[in-house]
Formats: sequence, C-alpha cells, structure tokens
Amino acid sequence: MYARVSAILLPIALVGLIGAGVWGYQENREKNAVLIKAENQYQRAFHDLSFHLDKLHTELGNTLAVNSASQDSYRKGLVNVWRITSEAQNEINQLPLTLLPFNKTEEFLDNMAKFSYRTAVRDLGKNPLSQDEVKTLTTLYERSKEITGEMRGVQNKIIANNLRWMDVEVAMAQENKTQDNTIIDGFTTVNRKVSEYSEVDWGPSMATVNQNKTFSALAGTDASPDQVKKQAASFLKMDANQLKVVENGAGTEANTYSVTGKRPDGQEVHVDYTKKGGQLIWYMAPRTAKEKKLDVRAARDKAMEFLDQHGFGTMEPVALDEYANVATITFANKKDGVIVYPEKMVVEVAMDNGDVTSFNSTDYIFEHNKDRKFSAPAVSEEKARKSLNPNFKVERHQLALIKGDMDQEVLCREFMGRINGGLYKIYLNAENGTEEKIENVRQQDVQAAR
Repeated sequence: MYARVSAILLPIALVGLIGAGVWGYQENREKNAVLIKAENQYQRAFHDLSFHLDKLHTELGNTLAVNSASQDSYRKGLVNVWRITSEAQNEINQLPLTLLPFNKTEEFLDNMAKFSYRTAVRDLGKNPLSQDEVKTLTTLYERSKEITGEMRGVQNKIIANNLRWMDVEVAMAQENKTQDNTIIDGFTTVNRKVSEYSEVDWGPSMATVNQNKTFSALAGTDASPDQVKKQAASFLKMDANQLKVVENGAGTEANTYSVTGKRPDGQEVHVDYTKKGGQLIWYMAPRTAKEKKLDVRAARDKAMEFLDQHGFGTMEPVALDEYANVATITFANKKDGVIVYPEKMVVEVAMDNGDVTSFNSTDYIFEHNKDRKFSAPAVSEEKARKSLNPNFKVERHQLALIKGDMDQEVLCREFMGRINGGLYKIYLNAENGTEEKIENVRQQDVQAAR
C-alpha cells in the first residue's frame, strides 16, 4: 500500500519541485532584468548630467565673451544656460539622490535656471544687463567650473572602478549611512562645496523668487503638542489618547508636528501640522485599493465632500489623475468668482469605497490670502475673445489668477476650447489682453470639473 502511495506521490512531488525551480529561475531572471534596466537608466542619467554641467560651464563662458553692446547675443546665451540647466535638473531627478545631502547643489542650479530665464525674457533693449548682473554671470561661470571639475572626478572613478548606482541605493537604505561609497562621497563633497559658497547677488528679478517659503514665516502663534493632538483627534474622529505627537525640525524654519495613530480596524493614520499657526499640512491613511467600483466623478464627489466637512467648501476641482484604483484630484480655491490656481490642494480617493487616503495642502498654506482683492478687469470678455484664433472654439470662460513667468500673480481671462483636434486653456491678461499662458487640457481634467 505504501509502495503504491509512494509511486503516486513521488512523481507529483518531482513535478512540483521542478515547477518551483522553473518559477524561481524565471522570477530571478525577471528581477535581474529589472535591476539591469534600472542600472542602465541611472548610468545614462549620471553621464548626461556630467555632460550638461560641462556644457553649462562652456555656455556661461561663451555668454561672457560676447560684445557687451550686443544684447541679442546675451539673450541667446542666457536662453541656452536656462535650457542646459533645466536638462541637468531633470537628470538629477532621475538619480536616487533622495537621501543624499545634495539640496544645496539643486537649489543653486534652480536659482541659476530662474536667473537666466527671467533675464532672457525681459526686453534687454530697454533694460540691458547691469554690471551687477554681468558680475553674477562671472561668479556662476567660476562656480560651475568647480562643480564640473568635481563631477568629472566622480565620473572618472565610476568608469575606472566600474561602480554601480544600485549599490548606492543599497548603501542609502542601510541604517549605517557612514559606510564608504565613492558615488555618495563624491556627491556629498560637491554639495558641501556649494554650501560654502558666499551668497550670489541674483538681482532684483529674483528678489521675490528667493524668499524661501518656510513654515516659520506663517502667521499665528506657535501651537503646542497638546493643541495639535486635539486638532488631529477632531480631524480623524479618534480619541486623543490613541495618538502620538512628535516635533520635527525644532528650532529650524521647517518646524512641524507629526501625529500618528491606529484606527480600531488597524489602519495607520499620519497627520502633519505646522508649529507656527497649527495649520494642517497633510494627511495620509495609505492602503491598497484592490478593485475599482467608483468612476472618476464619484471619486471627485467624495473628495469634495471631504473638503466640505473640513472647512474647504470653496475649493473647485481642476485636474484629475487615476492610478492603481486611486483618483488624485487637484483643487484650486475660488473667491469672488475667480479661480485662484496658486491656492491648491490635492486629495487622493480610493476608488473601491471612496475613502480619502491622502490630503496635501502645502501650496494652499503658503499661497492663501484671506484678504485678497481683485480689481475689475480692464479688458472685457468680448474684447478678449476677439484676440483669440478665429478657429479656436470656446467652450468655457472664467476669470483666473495664475503665476506669470516672473512668478508674479496675474489676473487673467481663461478660455477653454478646441482647435486642431485638441483641447486647450488660453490665459489672457485681464489688464492688457496679452497672452500669458497656453495649456493643453487632458480629458480626465475635464471630467474633474463640475
């Protein structure tokens, strides 16, 4: 009897063992393929970054070499500097540098991009580069040379030693961040050098841009941990005794409180508040939505209901994304009939049951102005329509406040319509009728709107 059972079970066990082996081999091969692809992408982004930093230094030198009377040559050089710097920033974003201290270098490149762009787009014939701005370009040229030299050193070591970016991810993921890694050390060195640079005079066009938005600059008094805990308990509809409060960045400009807890069903919740003024920054109750039962309009309505319940009933949906059965809806504040796009909030809704799993109000906190007033538009809707392309078929018009090229607030007449088979939003300055911005509109954004 045992022999017969063995004769039956043994082949089954062998088949199962072989199947498991094949499955494991395939899984390992697919995993290796993913790792190789990620490594190749990292290597490409890094070498492109090194190339563009070198090219940036060259372009700054070319710009300084032009005849000072040739403002058009300055404009061309500044546009190239802006374009190359933007490409370098994009490549930095493709590298696993989240946990690396590279923020000073990123801030330096960001300021350089804004300086070159804002200088290039102004009328240099009427308002040519000042001696101070030429001095700023000289400073940027010298500092870009140092940064380029450091990055070349890192690049040479990566090539000579066949270093892998995947090892950087592993090193950063480990608790001991002090372990030796050539790539990490190289980027840390670059960032340290940049942080030691004296402040650059970016000129008047950057004066408002460089006023860093910090939570410490908000209005109001400092909230205590107990006050924040009570606010979070009310927001989450939980007992305050079930919540834990931790202060982040004490004594810094990014001073906040983090509140964490667990609901009776085991769901973890996280809420952050500013210490200054005790304003809600974001809320998260992350989970996986395994199926989709709600359409985007129903998810949008759930998000609007959530905002209404928490005192944000003036917010209007303006954009929508859907991924992994979760709808991400962007809202902008509406005041006196004007959509105020800078005052944004983002709400994520699980499309299986309509639960709000995430809420972010950072932009709203920094941009909201309860005393904001709007002057009557100097350009009528009728006059603005006449300046549009005759083939542009208007479907909607409204007043909107946007940020212009110089990061200034601009009241516009917003026209949404169709042309050449596409849907667009055209923003015309409500004071002089000039075109401020054109945006392509996605179908899901139309679905988000009421």
